[in-house]
Amino acid sequence: MTGKENSLNWFEISVNDLKRAKKFYETIFDIKMETQNMMGMEMAFLPWEKGSGKASGGLAKSQMHKPSAEGVKIYLNGNPDLSKILNKVEKAGGKITMPKTKISDDIGYMAFFIDTEGNSIGLHSQE
Repeated sequence: MTGKENSLNWFEISVNDLKRAKKFYETIFDIKMETQNMMGMEMAFLPWEKGSGKASGGLAKSQMHKPSAEGVKIYLNGNPDLSKILNKVEKAGGKITMPKTKISDDIGYMAFFIDTEGNSIGLHSQE
């Protein structure tokens, strides 16, 4: 890995109920997620563009995927303003655990929520 490469290549958000989790993320981000069974895992993918070099990931259900609020933290893109996403979290079955909070003028804002599977997920936006 070098400073010219993404430090994050791929991520998987562990789920117990792929259908429920897919609906939650589609609702709060206003997206559609494609699903696939791959290598013994049920997966739903966040939007991505092949060959873009941008990191991506999705939801994963398997024997080795265990949802947890105490595990690794990832921050999903909440641009242009994460308030729009946070306004949908509780209606979609999640729980906001840190409201929109300013980090600094040049870094922007962050927030955390618990998804329908019990994962603690971060959001980041410039506004």
